Amino acid sequence: MFDSLSQFGAAFGTFMTPSVLVNVFWAMFVGIVIGALPGLTATMGVALMTTLTFSMPHTEAIMVLVCVYVGAIYGGSRSAILLNIPGTPASACSTLDGFPLARQGMAGRAMGISTSGSWLGTLFGTLCVATMTPLLSEMALSFQSYEFFWISVLGVVIAGSLAGGDALKGYIAGFLGLLVATVGQEPHYNFQRFAYGNTDIAGGIGLLPALVGVFGVAEVLLAMRAPAYQAVYSKIDSIIPRIADVTKYWRTIFRSGAIGTFIGILPGLGEDAAAWSSYAAAKRASKEKEKFGKGSVEGLMAAETGEASSVPGAIIPVMTLALPGSAPAAVLMAAMMIHGLNPGPMLMVETPQFFYQIVAMLVIADMVKLFFGFVLVRPLLWVLLVPRERLMPIVFVLCAVGAFSITSRVFDIYIMLIFGLIGFILRELKFPMAPLILGLVLGDLLEKNLTRGFVISGGDPTPFLTRPVSAVLAAITILSILWSIPAAQTAMRRGTRALFRRKPATG
Repeated sequence: MFDSLSQFGAAFGTFMTPSVLVNVFWAMFVGIVIGALPGLTATMGVALMTTLTFSMPHTEAIMVLVCVYVGAIYGGSRSAILLNIPGTPASACSTLDGFPLARQGMAGRAMGISTSGSWLGTLFGTLCVATMTPLLSEMALSFQSYEFFWISVLGVVIAGSLAGGDALKGYIAGFLGLLVATVGQEPHYNFQRFAYGNTDIAGGIGLLPALVGVFGVAEVLLAMRAPAYQAVYSKIDSIIPRIADVTKYWRTIFRSGAIGTFIGILPGLGEDAAAWSSYAAAKRASKEKEKFGKGSVEGLMAAETGEASSVPGAIIPVMTLALPGSAPAAVLMAAMMIHGLNPGPMLMVETPQFFYQIVAMLVIADMVKLFFGFVLVRPLLWVLLVPRERLMPIVFVLCAVGAFSITSRVFDIYIMLIFGLIGFILRELKFPMAPLILGLVLGDLLEKNLTRGFVISGGDPTPFLTRPVSAVLAAITILSILWSIPAAQTAMRRGTRALFRRKPATG
């Protein structure tokens, strides 16, 4: 106990230097602005900042990315409340009650509710990180290649089936990501695949240039197509959160925090699913159902708490299973690997101090977010008035600089542009992006563990299905696929009803 407290104290001390604190404040500011501006997303912000923090020490670089991640998810509520336009997909739920509150002359109160809910949600999720990560890491240490293969497959399947919309499109996007991950040299024997004699392609598709293209360039193209927006409010009432708003809805806060953290742990669902699920649960349990959608304080609190708590929740599987819980967490995991860290169960063995540093990062980011929540309300009104046609060229240039800065290859800029066009087309065709990202990130892990498993078993595939944990994971994967098929879903429901209705035989 005392050793853990001293480790946490040392982790906080690592970041209590002037240079690191300066990075924390500007990164949080950038994250909030990215979240507040419609058309920019948390995933794009984390991907872009990963390329720009490549030369930093790994602790400072990850600290910056965590601040951008936390800030962007929080910042989306600003445009949701003031413009009725979600700054990020995660903040779409906040428009239901945030904008009606603003129309009633309570824009300041709405943003105060957003700030307090987001702060408490991140704090709740951070406590879950501190308590659950060591337990899950210890359990995951018993896993072998067979289990990690199925975990990788399950991550892509769950993301495809639950990301929203057509499950088939989700599967196509996920396996497209896996296909792209196979381009280049085979990991064990360096055999070239899909290179067609091109030495640049033989080196593989860079993960970060592809991510910057899918979430940066594609967002620029989409934003330039969208209609212009205008801020409606120039006067804001008091932004100080009311204690009564917190104490009255404490059950909603705890419920939303738990739901958000749980959904964050599930691969590929992300913060928007956490917000909607928390909102739906709050509405079902509320005594004021009639206010939801018309300016409900409880509804806004639930949405903000749920989406904020899912951010730490999405980091838990990254540190225990190398399985990102959301698209921004996938980029964060890629950044960890670039900086020499090894996400997964071995993280607690090889670099145990990093676990304590992650918890410290989340707490510090949460406190700085609370500070900016009070001081940035009115300045953000001016930021929201920046014309999109002036902003997007700057974002595009930053994307190009970021893609080039990793390996200083012009080829990576071409990759960024190609994947930007692919991402734009897929979004226009309503394909979800989370499965594509998980396929890109998990492709290498899946292939290595598949090959390693066959080497260990001497080419025998039965351990993939006969080991207890592998069998359970395989069964969950198959059931997830079947459940996404309407006909199979109906048949399983009928079979379950028939099983429970069957009467025992009488003698």
